[in-house]
Amino acid sequence: MSTQQLPLLSPEEFKAALFAIGKERYHHRHPFHLLMHEGKLHRGQLQAWVLNRYYYQSRIPIKDAIILSRSNDARFRRSWRERIIEHDGEHDGEHNGGHASDGGISRWLELAEATGLTRERVIGEHEVLPIVRYSVQAYLELVRSGSMVQAVASSLTELFAGELITLRIGKLREHYPWLAHGLSYFEKRISQAPQEAEFAFRWVVENARTREQQEEALNALRAKCDLLWAQLDAIHFAYVDPGWPPPDALRMEP
Repeated sequence: MSTQQLPLLSPEEFKAALFAIGKERYHHRHPFHLLMHEGKLHRGQLQAWVLNRYYYQSRIPIKDAIILSRSNDARFRRSWRERIIEHDGEHDGEHNGGHASDGGISRWLELAEATGLTRERVIGEHEVLPIVRYSVQAYLELVRSGSMVQAVASSLTELFAGELITLRIGKLREHYPWLAHGLSYFEKRISQAPQEAEFAFRWVVENARTREQQEEALNALRAKCDLLWAQLDAIHFAYVDPGWPPPDALRMEP
């Protein structure tokens, strides 16, 4: 049966389907994250995660700018543009490179410094794993070429991020106390992520008016979860098991 022949999901059914995807597919269940939360990663492996994750973090405001540019609804744009400010910040700090001192990207660079990496090394992006690059570019293409419902729904992993961030802060402090002064990114996201998720969630539920659009939203969220999972697959393969980083990728310190 095609999606056009399927009955429209009620708001409650649609919400339940979205949350079911997160429960099953969100990367909180990935082996790399489980090792992190058990304190079983060493400094070099955390450096590899932070460096590669930066590539994704740095493209989030670009993703949001693409979505912003596609909307002809001023109310939507006013709300969505806050995401860009939250990641890019509003004021340049002493550390240049196009990054602000008060935004999420700069706070991620503070985490990188806490692991022992320099900002310049991370911003350079020369050691990013190929699969991380490909998955992030695939994400940008999804929001660029998919429907607006798909583009906004792809951000709904924020619905599941709050619980993971709270857990992560506690585990990083417990197992890696030397990271304590670099956790401001996660501390800020505890309040930011739920606010962003609530707006996007309500917008998707209200604007997915056909079963076909509902399925588009569900598939976009699945794709986003897959992209996040793929990034961790690459990091785990290169730096945990079997530990085969490709040419030009970060080489861990002994």
